Amino acid sequence: MTINPDAAKVVELIIASGRPPYPTIGHVAAREIFVASRAILQPDPSPVAEVHDLAATGPVGQIPLRLYRGIGTDTKSPQPTLIYYHGGGWDDGVCRDIANAAQCTVISVDYRLAPEAKFPAAAYDSVAAAQWIHDNAAELGVDRARLAVGGDSAGGNLSAVVALHARDNGGPMLKLQVLIYPSADMSSVYPSYEEFAEQLPLTRTTMDWFVDLYLKNRSEDAKDWRASPLHAKSLAGLPPAFVITAAMDPLRDEGEEFARALMKAGVPVEVKRFDGQIHGFLTMGRIVRDSAVAIADIATQLRKAFA
Repeated sequence: MTINPDAAKVVELIIASGRPPYPTIGHVAAREIFVASRAILQPDPSPVAEVHDLAATGPVGQIPLRLYRGIGTDTKSPQPTLIYYHGGGWDDGVCRDIANAAQCTVISVDYRLAPEAKFPAAAYDSVAAAQWIHDNAAELGVDRARLAVGGDSAGGNLSAVVALHARDNGGPMLKLQVLIYPSADMSSVYPSYEEFAEQLPLTRTTMDWFVDLYLKNRSEDAKDWRASPLHAKSLAGLPPAFVITAAMDPLRDEGEEFARALMKAGVPVEVKRFDGQIHGFLTMGRIVRDSAVAIADIATQLRKAFA
């Protein structure tokens, strides 16, 4: 398999930077490096019609949110809305671009992070934020009948968890779940983990470190559907899904297995694998042109679901 030329440039930059493996430096330093990389990988933020910060009521306090209103939206009527769960932060540019491309509202959720807040804190925050947005739709200018959830990596995991919780607890009713190279099964038993064990930016060692930071007890928690949506007893009755995977990503196989499991349960699913791509490419739009392609695909799926 040949790596996409743009993705290869990203890998070359990582190697040239001398960035040490995240597990060797600890989560605080890893976050600092991750934030610094955004300026190199993400394009300048696109203007939107409106952006402001909010706070939802969460299980242990306020959950920060940020609302983006896309250019061209009708601000006089309630807007279809994507509730977005990031894959580790710095989703501002992606949210802006989706809001503009889909001509909708996007609300990003700043859920609690591990290891300071271990599983299931992020899941609890994600569910609470979706419910709060639904309950306060009128004040937010949101159409509660046209809600979707979505996210990349860990955010794809949380989107699937929110959809499962909503199905089993009377809502919110969701039109679509957008799962971008999601973590769907933290048992990490899939062939792509071996095939791309050393593929930057997400090696198997780093992914194992992330999972260990997140879960309290890996052998038990990895079987919990709130950590591994593929372990849910049933996937029937979930909203339609759009699943994006990257061909050279350790998470590729579990994302595609989740898509197959959804289909088997009767859920309408569309899957798109980006050949030659690496984990995280959506937020690398300054260098990786497939980021813009993926955003356009997401916007198309949202417009169709909201129609």
